[in-house]
Amino acid sequence: MTDSGSGSSPASTTWRDGVAFPWIVWGIGAMLFFYAFFHRVAPAVMVGDLMRDFSLGGAILGTLSGLYFYPYAALQLPLGLMLDRWGPRRVLSTAAAVCACGTLIFATAQSLPMAYVGRALIGAGAAFGWVGTLSLAAIWFSPHRFALVAGITAMIGMAGAIGGQAPLAAVIAAAGWRTTLVGAAVFGGLLAIALWLIVRDKAEAPEEMGRPPAGRQPLWPAVAEVAVNANVWAVGLIVAMVSVPLLVFAGLWGVPYMMEAHGMTATEAAGSTSLILVGWGVGAPLFGWFSDRIRSRRIPLLGGAVLAFTAILAVIYIPGLTLWVIFVLLFLNGFFGSSAVISYAACRESCRASVSGTSMGFINTISIGTSAVFQPLVGWFLDLGWMGRMVDGARIYSAETYRVAFLSLVFAGAVAIGAAILTWETHSLAPVGALPRLRGILRVLVLGRQRD
Repeated sequence: MTDSGSGSSPASTTWRDGVAFPWIVWGIGAMLFFYAFFHRVAPAVMVGDLMRDFSLGGAILGTLSGLYFYPYAALQLPLGLMLDRWGPRRVLSTAAAVCACGTLIFATAQSLPMAYVGRALIGAGAAFGWVGTLSLAAIWFSPHRFALVAGITAMIGMAGAIGGQAPLAAVIAAAGWRTTLVGAAVFGGLLAIALWLIVRDKAEAPEEMGRPPAGRQPLWPAVAEVAVNANVWAVGLIVAMVSVPLLVFAGLWGVPYMMEAHGMTATEAAGSTSLILVGWGVGAPLFGWFSDRIRSRRIPLLGGAVLAFTAILAVIYIPGLTLWVIFVLLFLNGFFGSSAVISYAACRESCRASVSGTSMGFINTISIGTSAVFQPLVGWFLDLGWMGRMVDGARIYSAETYRVAFLSLVFAGAVAIGAAILTWETHSLAPVGALPRLRGILRVLVLGRQRD
């Protein structure tokens, strides 16, 4: 039966009207985050190749890898405004195209300045992956699903990072790093086309979905409002510092460290550091679900930070661990570190809805800016301890030199735990006392539900 008054019929519906379409839109956007994270960690398996082909030391290699993060961080504040003004479809498809062009330039660079340009363009395009996908999640899904969808998005990003470790190392060993990255550039171009053809903007989203209120918020007043919010700074520091092992150890220096400290091949070392990424991928949706379930952001953020840094520091500084114990600890670092994804939900709940996009971009600036500092910082410490050893044109650092450089992770852990202690709960969009929060959690654990 049709409704003659509405002028529509079941036959007139399209695949875009189905319940799966929000997941398709979000999924295509999440593939840009997959692509972005692939590039974020890819230099870890090319350390020797890049040092040889461009005659680099540790500090310069850290700068080359870190150039991904500089434009990435710089674009986070205006990103929300750009998404609101031009829509996710235009912004994300353009971002994928820029990332693909940067990949091609990097793959064919014959000089260090051109490699710098390519790496910076990769970072500029990748900058839109995470917040752009979260923007699609906010548009196409109801608010109570946001932390869960954010966790699944992080899991997809970790899948891209895993692809940028052992699988990438194996392909590079067979085809060379330049040919491999040309293939990655082609993938980016196809992704840009898919984003343009499939993603739809918020104006086309059903009214019942969780899209943000209409209207544009001027950039700098929105930034000023977010910047004076103490809880935004606290959760921003949590995600920034908890991400340091992911982006510094798994993303660049962990592979050569595992080769030197444990005698692994490049592929084996990449496989071991990939366990951090696997842990993030497994843990992110679980922590998102758990946080929504118990209506607490602070408790999983604090517990996750403590356990994540305990695991990674044990790998580096406890002597005599078997490889299997090391593998388990690397996985646990990623698993508990993935609790940091809850920071974005806490940030969103700490601010007015009209500046939620700006707030997420703000803490992403803190997070990525931190990585841009830590990667070359560790490389600088490595160069200070370098004893002049080289193999095939690449500098080789001793395991002890790595351990000294990785003391930066101790500092990151202390800051993350301190910030988690200082943050407040946002499940009710306002600070709450410890006793009501504890009662609510116990109610969930004992009764399996919250009181209405």
